[in-house]
Amino acid sequence: MGRLLARPLLDIAEDPSRRGSPDFLPRADERPCFARIIGKEAIVVEAGEVVVFTRSDPHIMSSNADLRADPPTADVLEIASASQKPFHLNYVSGEGSISAGLVCGYLACDALPFNPLLEALPPVIKAGDSKGDAGWLGQFIKLAVSEVEQKRAGSETVLTKLSELMFVDVLRRYVESLPPQQTGWLAGLRDPHLSKALALIHDRPAHNWTIESLARESALSRTVLAERFTRLIGIPPMHYLAKWRMQIASELLSTGNVNIATIAADIGYESEAAFSRAFKKMIGVPPSAWRLGVRAASGSGSDEAPETEGEPRNELID
Repeated sequence: MGRLLARPLLDIAEDPSRRGSPDFLPRADERPCFARIIGKEAIVVEAGEVVVFTRSDPHIMSSNADLRADPPTADVLEIASASQKPFHLNYVSGEGSISAGLVCGYLACDALPFNPLLEALPPVIKAGDSKGDAGWLGQFIKLAVSEVEQKRAGSETVLTKLSELMFVDVLRRYVESLPPQQTGWLAGLRDPHLSKALALIHDRPAHNWTIESLARESALSRTVLAERFTRLIGIPPMHYLAKWRMQIASELLSTGNVNIATIAADIGYESEAAFSRAFKKMIGVPPSAWRLGVRAASGSGSDEAPETEGEPRNELID
């Protein structure tokens, strides 16, 4: 889904509530607490469970579902950014001190112009076992806490990778919990034929795919692949291919100095002109403008798969 960036985990002790940053993977370490996106219902988070805020929504971690929180003050943010990890923030209520240990981390990846994973996730995911998690997720968290406390050489790298592994494990648990009738990109991954088709598109975006060749390698007929893919994923296979190509192109344009002609060839276009037309039609701005940081106004791009010169029409539309 593009670049995946992780912020190493940290241990925070605080009471009784906190206006959260867009951190992934807060975990109640001892006492149960409540997690709530501002304006939404609170959910209980027991020791051993993990909650993921997938869209960086402002959220509150509190000891009571009804508690409110003010935005963090400048001095609190300064402590959080300047202190070595773990650091401690102590808030004392009128009823005395109540503490909860939280292990927090942060992951980020490119959301625009097309990220089917982020689009498929709910705003909040809770995973884990409140009775004690002996699986991978629990082991990851224990190892992360140990790395933070011991501060051994290479711990930053270890913590970064642990953040990614925990997120993957949470996603896997979420996918396994989806009901049979669920649709969407993640539901499509459970179908062995569609997961094969998605893997082919992601692994070989520059290949001269047609609906026939994709169906053949996915062990389905052309008709069945088109119908099942559209029903579960939400768009036809060739439309998905076109959008995925643009996602790759947008990342290459944003992160490197590769010339546009090379990018066009790398994602399967026969000419720079054909790629540029397709990119502007779907994204809303030319590739050169995207590279300079220009983003299209909402709704200016087309959600239809572009047809490009020099390529079979059925390569990009179904």
